[in-house]
Amino acid sequence: MGTIRPRIAVDRTIQRVDRISEMRFWYKRIVDRFLECLGAKASRDLSTLQASDITRFRDREAKALSRATANLSLKVLRVCFGEAVRRGLLAVNPAVRVPVLKSRDKSARRASLPKIKRILKACDDDAEWRGLVLFGLYLGQRLGDLAKLTWRAVNFETGEIAFTTRKTGRRIVLPLVQPLSDYMASLPASENPNAFIFPRPASATRTVTLSNQFREILVAAGLVELRGHEATGKGRSQARETSEISFHSLRHSAVTMLKASDVSDVLAREIIGHESSAVSRQYTHLTTDDLRNAMQRLPDVTDA
Repeated sequence: MGTIRPRIAVDRTIQRVDRISEMRFWYKRIVDRFLECLGAKASRDLSTLQASDITRFRDREAKALSRATANLSLKVLRVCFGEAVRRGLLAVNPAVRVPVLKSRDKSARRASLPKIKRILKACDDDAEWRGLVLFGLYLGQRLGDLAKLTWRAVNFETGEIAFTTRKTGRRIVLPLVQPLSDYMASLPASENPNAFIFPRPASATRTVTLSNQFREILVAAGLVELRGHEATGKGRSQARETSEISFHSLRHSAVTMLKASDVSDVLAREIIGHESSAVSRQYTHLTTDDLRNAMQRLPDVTDA
């Protein structure tokens, strides 16, 4: 068999899902990161790939992104190389020998009310990050989406905020509960509807930059330790231990507090934007008032 680069076999697999543009987009990004991780080995024969190459990529994904993303990337490679086996380009799928990383206990990633108040206290000198924390908690949305919110998204007459998520392309309309309304009222009004609500965070070119900035706030709040550069003895290929608390913890906390307030699972999913075919089929009649009534049960974390 002649020299067959990994990119060829993988790209052929990607073409199978070309009709699903979003899936193809994410597959290609994962494949591109894998090829980058391979370096010069990407130009060698496909049969030279080893499970250790896949393991190194998995651990690199976990270190740079998250364990969940690393496991997703591993599963995509399994599909790609499974297609290579089916086409006779490989005798054995090297990715099936690499196990997924164990996920941490989700309860450890939630921020309790006392911790949320400590985070807000650490934001006392940074109004924009205080606002992002409040938005993350009461809207349950991702940091990248919230940082890019503009004044156009806010409708003060109806008390709503509307935007499209970048990850799923879903249009979300949520009520501005009292803590968010109070925060918005404290900001200087902008005559430019395209101006960012959080100008400084919005200027970050990558979400990971914002995540690192938020981690500094967590350090100031005494909730995580300052990262050092001392050797751990685990080697470069060892997946980094992820922080128990991150901005995404606010999303988990929103769900937990909603359910603790006897809000149905359906409404909780709708509020934070979890995709669910059951919700789409059976609860398409949910209105903003339904969501507002549910979200008004959330505790006011701005109370002293």
